Amino acid sequence: MEPRIKNKQNSKSHEKNKEPEQYKVILLNDHFTTMEFVVEILKSIFHKSIEDAFNIMFDVHSKGKGVVGVYTWDIALTKIDQVHAQASANEFPLRCVMEPV
Repeated sequence: MEPRIKNKQNSKSHEKNKEPEQYKVILLNDHFTTMEFVVEILKSIFHKSIEDAFNIMFDVHSKGKGVVGVYTWDIALTKIDQVHAQASANEFPLRCVMEPV
């Protein structure tokens, strides 16, 4: 029986076609950021409908955190930076993080 030899070209093309890793962006609760500001962040940065924004905001408020969406690493990081910049500009301590899916 002949040993199997991997075709390097096929394995490289398979790696190129691999889906990028996905990350959950999660808003964290604090006792200072207003619910209205969280809803506005969800609408403006994450393009959520008013209904989705309220549902996520209530998760953040009642459960301590809420998943906003799933993105590739670079998009997740950009959105997190945007949240932190807007929160800081409005003097809120709102934080968000990302976790691998």
